Amino acid sequence: MSPALLSEDDIAKALTELPSWNHVGDSLTRTVEASSFLGGVELVRRVALAAEAANHHPDIDIRWRRVTFTLSTHSAGGLTPLDVALAHEIDRQAAQS
Repeated sequence: MSPALLSEDDIAKALTELPSWNHVGDSLTRTVEASSFLGGVELVRRVALAAEAANHHPDIDIRWRRVTFTLSTHSAGGLTPLDVALAHEIDRQAAQS
């Protein structure tokens, strides 16, 4: 069973706590610029460990030092609390970069 979809009000409230994130369609997106290519890859590694532990996986695009994360709960057809929780975790990991 998929988690419940967030309402537009829920998404707006979540974004007040996630100022680096954008709501695009059925997704949340954020781009992080790392200090180096290897720093970006290390960020992706840390996020991958957290995502695996949560069994909720982002789409990740690496372009040199820029890493873009896109979150959506595909099985639910949009954004759920799982995406908000992972966005907070990505923010914690990005702060360590």
